[in-house]
Amino acid sequence: MSQQASPPTAPLPSSSDNGNASLGAAAPPATSLAVGGPNGSALQADKLRREQRPDGPACVLGVGTANPANCIPQEEYADWYFRVTKSDRQTQLKDTMKKICEQVGIKKRYFQVTEDLLHAHPELLDPALPSIDARLQAVAASLPELAAAAARNAIAEWGRPASDITHLVVSTSSGAQIPGVDVRVASLLGLRPTVRRTMLYFQACTGGAAALRVAKDAAENNRGARVLAVCADALSAMAFHAPGDEEGLFAHAVFGDGAGAVVVGADPISRVERGGERAVFEMVSASQATIPGTERLVTGDLGAAGLGYNLAAPEVPGLVADNIERVLADAVALLGLASGGGGGWNELFWVVHPGSHRIMDSYEKVLRLDKGKLAASRRVFCEYGNMIGPTVMFVLDEVVRRRRLRMDGGEDGGEECEMGMLVGLGPGFTAEVIVLRACK
Repeated sequence: MSQQASPPTAPLPSSSDNGNASLGAAAPPATSLAVGGPNGSALQADKLRREQRPDGPACVLGVGTANPANCIPQEEYADWYFRVTKSDRQTQLKDTMKKICEQVGIKKRYFQVTEDLLHAHPELLDPALPSIDARLQAVAASLPELAAAAARNAIAEWGRPASDITHLVVSTSSGAQIPGVDVRVASLLGLRPTVRRTMLYFQACTGGAAALRVAKDAAENNRGARVLAVCADALSAMAFHAPGDEEGLFAHAVFGDGAGAVVVGADPISRVERGGERAVFEMVSASQATIPGTERLVTGDLGAAGLGYNLAAPEVPGLVADNIERVLADAVALLGLASGGGGGWNELFWVVHPGSHRIMDSYEKVLRLDKGKLAASRRVFCEYGNMIGPTVMFVLDEVVRRRRLRMDGGEDGGEECEMGMLVGLGPGFTAEVIVLRACK
């Protein structure tokens, strides 16, 4: 019985070698640099460099997210936490955590930690016991699958086969293995053996934005590149333990686990063609700034008992208030965008990592943002808590969803602003800023 072959999808734009050739294929012809002496060689090298770069800017082509299966409503978390840590007798701390859970404005969170894991490894509960081996093993077993789930969703939205991915950027603050999570993710997704991999470790809350910055650089320096940027974190597996001080209670009340992924590429294929691409945002510029003198303000240390951290929760909102407008103004200074005064910041849409409602309040107050400007960030924080690195990718996904609802005439509706800012804040104290432009 004969089968009719499907028409081929439109090929991606490519140069002579994008690191995407299958193993065993004939090598592309070498480009000769020895033409016309030294000056001719320089001209040929310049020509080659130009040909290797795309014509347009990097674009967001698809976004996906994923969470572990263990979901706990916030109103039940304190009871669950004190039960599984065998701490029910600490009634005063339990009452304190219940108040914190009510105040932080979260509905539910997702966790890699389960009761089965805690039963198998009771050392996770006692910060005085060495537990790092068990924690790293738990992360190594689960994090690649979580990252791959988000990546599959992003690739499905992109609409091209996974084999068209040429570069993979993976960011995590959970786990520390060699080889890294990226190797396993590439295998789970069926990426080509020639995919170019980059690992980013322990960027914490800026991990997602940092992965996007690296993906933008790769896409804009390799013609035809399609970069998969993935950020996955399972902080619960790295830092879960029985109750101690109040800062520890706050951390257990706000952090969750998740993974986000974004497909990035320049010169998207027209949607008219089969296998065409739908660019959502152009990535206009990317920048990073570290506030001097804040290196030890928000910290994390990997030790025998897992990941310990100092969140400096009372200080961070003030730090944001004192510095964020200057950081953002510097990021847009060369682009001719309005900043501050005259409603300038309200002329942009916002993809902000939501560390907490107090931090978002600082953004709104200092930048004089209209109510609703951070609606996507507030919704993600409410539905998932702070997943550290991946959270900003969840916000990006929510912004895309809202804009498409508006385009389709649906409820809710995203903003019509053409230009926007993606912002991640984290230890260092560092701001990652990507200026976005909505594609028509």
